[in-house]
Amino acid sequence: MPLEHHPLSREFPELKPQLGALLAADGHFARLAEEYEELDKRIYEVESGRIAMDEMLLLGLKMQRVSLKDELAQLLRGGS
Repeated sequence: MPLEHHPLSREFPELKPQLGALLAADGHFARLAEEYEELDKRIYEVESGRIAMDEMLLLGLKMQRVSLKDELAQLLRGGS
């Protein structure tokens, strides 16, 4: 399976207008999105072999990414 980044724009293509608006207007959302993107990059680097990491630590990072994605999705869909 090829390695891929999981940017928010690709994870939520149907919500691109809301994504752009929230990134520009909501500091909390922007910080969460930045944290998500940093986690995604770190996971990609580990999976590509550029950085060594224990599998359990990698799994923890992936769980953090999923949790952040869920929180961001709720905010994108107008939840609080």
